[in-house]
Amino acid sequence: MSHTPPQLTHSVTDGIATLVIDHAAKRNAMTDGMWRSLPPLLARLEADPAVRVLVLTGAGGTFCAGADISTLGGSGSRAQELAVAAEEALAAFAKPTLAAVRGYCVGGGCQLAAACDLRFAAEDALFGITPSKLGIVYPAGSTRRLASLVGPATAKYLLYSGELIGTERALRTGLVDEVLAGDELDKRVGEFARILGERSQLTQAAAKEFADGRVDRAAHWAEQARGSGDTAEGVAAFLERRKPHFTWTTSG
Repeated sequence: MSHTPPQLTHSVTDGIATLVIDHAAKRNAMTDGMWRSLPPLLARLEADPAVRVLVLTGAGGTFCAGADISTLGGSGSRAQELAVAAEEALAAFAKPTLAAVRGYCVGGGCQLAAACDLRFAAEDALFGITPSKLGIVYPAGSTRRLASLVGPATAKYLLYSGELIGTERALRTGLVDEVLAGDELDKRVGEFARILGERSQLTQAAAKEFADGRVDRAAHWAEQARGSGDTAEGVAAFLERRKPHFTWTTSG
């Protein structure tokens, strides 16, 4: 019986890019090669004008169980560098990103989910960040991103203990945005991704920067808004009771 090699696969349909973590033998743990391949793949999808939204998920019933330690040659620092590079590339992706989470979302998997703009989870999802079990110092940027998302107390709970939490606590602390029955997750993610794809990329791109703390680009976004035509189109569509057709795009 042959096994699919560890890989990241992707498809683009109706403006939605779906990126799948696929390593069934290890609960979709990320290998060295998978970490390395993520930033250039994200760069290609960001540059593709057909892509308006990115959905990140795992194959089968698991999101991602972290890093595949067996492929890292004992070098924890190298593994961390690769994970941080992938996390930062995902966080910097200019279009909306949504993690669709089933099963284990642990370690580097939770690091990737936290780097997405939004996280929708099936009821059975489990979240954890486990460096304290391995004697690893979690990266400063990753820690700040987690604390910004869930607050300092929950970030410390997760990082100090390495314990897993379920969706009830994850929803309450802001780690996830919606929890769905397992058979409803794909439908809801697809519906919401389509909603995001219909909205103004100009609004979304500016909001992403501002929400992430960027304060030096207000003049840039005001200039983009003046030249985009999106505001005029949005107002006209509202008055005419039709869907707007926004034309500003991060891809050019």
